[in-house]
Amino acid sequence: MRLATLMDGTPDGRLVVVSPDGEACALAPVRTMQEALDNWAEVSPKLRAIVEFPDPLDLEQIAAPLPRAWQWLDGSVFPSHGDLMDKALGIEANRPDFPQMYQGVSDTFYGPTEDVPMISEDLWIDFEGEFGIITDRVPMGTSAKDAAKHIVLLVQINDWSLRKLAGPEMKTGFGWINAKPPCGMAPFAITPEQLGAKWAKARICLDLQVSWNGKQFGNANGEAMAYGFDELVAHAAKTRNLVPGTVIGSGTVSNPTYREVGSSCIAERRGIEMVDYGEPRTGFMKYGDTVTMEAHLPDGSAPFGTLHQTVVEP
Repeated sequence: MRLATLMDGTPDGRLVVVSPDGEACALAPVRTMQEALDNWAEVSPKLRAIVEFPDPLDLEQIAAPLPRAWQWLDGSVFPSHGDLMDKALGIEANRPDFPQMYQGVSDTFYGPTEDVPMISEDLWIDFEGEFGIITDRVPMGTSAKDAAKHIVLLVQINDWSLRKLAGPEMKTGFGWINAKPPCGMAPFAITPEQLGAKWAKARICLDLQVSWNGKQFGNANGEAMAYGFDELVAHAAKTRNLVPGTVIGSGTVSNPTYREVGSSCIAERRGIEMVDYGEPRTGFMKYGDTVTMEAHLPDGSAPFGTLHQTVVEP
């Protein structure tokens, strides 16, 4: 099952069920994605029962699947990305024996074709290609073994970053605020069975193709997570309940073979350049630059659809 949210002039939009070919849709029996998540056990069978899709789907009218969420938690669980980021940011980090995670902006998720305003080009604008999940209600203390059943939807995320602010904020020992603007989401949220064998060990085992201004930048695979999404959910719920609609990200998708597959963010490439040349050679994004992200199944289809965003001046 694939779900999308159409812009309708309201903050949370209008939930629709998307046809298998991604060309048409049908109105959901509840108005918003959050309403569906709040009542997932009751609503999801009704969503799955929809088999006729009378309305054409206008991709320019699609918002993020969940335009605003109660909670956005982002992990960083690709070891190769962490190592390169330490080099790029000049940080000596000691990896803990539990998932790294921070709480970010959740009141806005940009839509897949929505322009993204950034306050200044001088703050080193960067994209970050990620995978993510959305939960139903998760009780405090849920184990990793039991957490998988609370993962009801999978999403694809662009976690925007302002790198010039990231290092100084991290070194304070507190979380990011200014370095992390709102994220973007690809158009479709999907149920895990849509990926078949590519949803394995609570990981999205797909290549995430990232292009910057039309040129391929990376094609890393999501299987290389040191912790699965079940473990991320359990970590997040260790001392608190998670509300329905909690979004949890994987962190930037990265592979140890980054020299072959490329990177999912600019900062990682700069880290590679620091290793190779002693200094970074790739600049950051400018106004008018575009980033495109698309994850592909073996048959070439894109289950999450395509995210294509442009950086603009406010």
